[in-house]
Amino acid sequence: MKIQLDKGFTLIEIMIVIAIIGILAAIAIPQFSAYRIKSYNSIAVSDLRNAAAAQEAYFIEHKSYANSIEELAKKPDFYTSPGVVMNVGGDQTGYTMRAYHPKGNKSYMLTGPGGSVTGN
Repeated sequence: MKIQLDKGFTLIEIMIVIAIIGILAAIAIPQFSAYRIKSYNSIAVSDLRNAAAAQEAYFIEHKSYANSIEELAKKPDFYTSPGVVMNVGGDQTGYTMRAYHPKGNKSYMLTGPGGSVTGN
């Protein structure tokens, strides 16, 4: 007599495992996408705050706020993150800056001096 030991998984067991993996993926992938969008938005806010500090340093040297991102970029300690789009306007009394990341879902604005970041 031959004794045959069946080793391995049945088709039903494999299908159940695949279904569980599919359910977990359906939950995890949208959450991951939401976290990515939040991180892109946070990058834009961070760049705005860095630009505000650069505007104050620029004002000390020139007695006027920078009117373009190119003027701010001349400062050695100022940079923008890759992908962030920033618009800058300024004069002797204040500045207004907008920033967003194309992969984010919000645009942020900072009006200064002394303003706070607002989003829409």
